[in-house]
Amino acid sequence: MFPNAPLFPERASAMAAEVDHLFFASLGIAAFFSLLIASFIVYLGTKYRRRSADEVGRPPRPESRATTVLEVTWSVVPLAILIGLFVWGARVYFAISRPPADATEFFVVGKQWMWKIQHPEGNREINELHVPIDRPIKLTMTSEDVIHSFFIPAFRIKQDVLPGRYTTLWFQADRPGTYHLFCAQYCGAEHSKMAGWVSVMEPHEYQAWLAGETGRRAPAASGADLFAAKACNTCHRPDTAARAPILAGLPGRPVRLQDGRTVIADDGYIRESILDPQARIVAGYQPIMPTFKDQLSEDDLIQLLTYIKSLRPPGDDPSPIAASAAPRASRRGARR
Repeated sequence: MFPNAPLFPERASAMAAEVDHLFFASLGIAAFFSLLIASFIVYLGTKYRRRSADEVGRPPRPESRATTVLEVTWSVVPLAILIGLFVWGARVYFAISRPPADATEFFVVGKQWMWKIQHPEGNREINELHVPIDRPIKLTMTSEDVIHSFFIPAFRIKQDVLPGRYTTLWFQADRPGTYHLFCAQYCGAEHSKMAGWVSVMEPHEYQAWLAGETGRRAPAASGADLFAAKACNTCHRPDTAARAPILAGLPGRPVRLQDGRTVIADDGYIRESILDPQARIVAGYQPIMPTFKDQLSEDDLIQLLTYIKSLRPPGDDPSPIAASAAPRASRRGARR
């Protein structure tokens, strides 16, 4: 095979083999039945061809039990195969769509025409992503402008990156090396330049790479400073929920709204609460929070979101990030 144009990319993630097995099984079944049907067409067309000008066909015989069995067979067998492929495909889809609980979260922002990536330790990269081998990595992604699509062929993963909302993707690289990263959605005149590299490293090499990066700061610490700078701590105080909800432990929790609905405080909900605080008011509170739309960049929102996630309710053991961020601002996030 041509070295610069391989027929199939390398398999470099834990799920790549599963995706390939499903693909080749579907392709093999489709090819088998296509050839079988084509062979029957040729065979029956040859056997029952019209041999003379005055030859006429015989009227069909009354339906027999053998005919019924044949019709049931060619209906049930494809149905069983398709159900099997559906179940297999659903299992692979759910495995790809659900990050493990212990996955390390990275943030990705798409922008014409680059990928901006934020590590949990504070390192930032453009069009490059360094990750350790055999560690599950969760990517929380959004776009600053148009729709992009984050695509790593060697990992068999692809996910649209949308403006105004978060999408997630995860992988676990299991082979050291450097692999292509592409935008798989046409996003403008220089779409073809929106490409980069993913470097999979041994754990000690990754730690050395992290240590070699200078000027980095954990997103939660930056989020704590931004939280105080925007005066969020004047309402989201750690000692009272009189004016605004207490945010420690909020992410992932159900929240009851004024209209009677209950929603989960996921990343999208927290983002909306910062940019459009009147959209979904928490029950028992007045709509007094100002909007921060057009005042915060996507990077700012990521820092605030990370800070809010680092907060712990009183009595819980604080995470190292939350503990280091606490002196800089009140331990509450930016919600109504």
